[in-house]
Amino acid sequence: MSVRTQAAAVGAATALLALPPAPAAADDQNDGRLFLTVSGSQNTWIRGIRLICPAADGHHPHAADACKALALAHGRLEELPEASRTCAPSRDPVTATADGDWHGAPVAWRRTFPNTCALEAATGPVFRF
Repeated sequence: MSVRTQAAAVGAATALLALPPAPAAADDQNDGRLFLTVSGSQNTWIRGIRLICPAADGHHPHAADACKALALAHGRLEELPEASRTCAPSRDPVTATADGDWHGAPVAWRRTFPNTCALEAATGPVFRF
C-alpha cells in the first residue's frame, strides 16, 4: 500500500470517527426500560418483570397504566401518585426494586413497604404484576 493510499485510508477512518452517532432505530426509542421486582420478607419469595415504555405490550399485565404513571412522575418512582387507600396495619414487609433507565438516565430504586397494600397504594399499577 502506498503512502498516499494509507493517508487516504487514515483520513477516511478519522472522518468516520467524527460523525455523530446514527439515530436510534424506532424500536430503540423508548421512554424507559425497567426491570421490576417485588420480594417478600427475608426474600422468602421474589417475582420480577421487565417493563418497556411507552410500549404497552409485553408481559406486564398493566403496562399501559404503569407507563402512564411513570410518565407523570417523570420516571421518578418516589414521585408516583399515591392512591388514597386505607391499608391494614399488618406487618408482612415487601421490597420493591426498579433498575434500568428512563429517558437515558439510570434508575436504581429500592424501597421496603410494610405490606403489599402499602406497596400498591404508593406505586399504583407499576408493581401490580
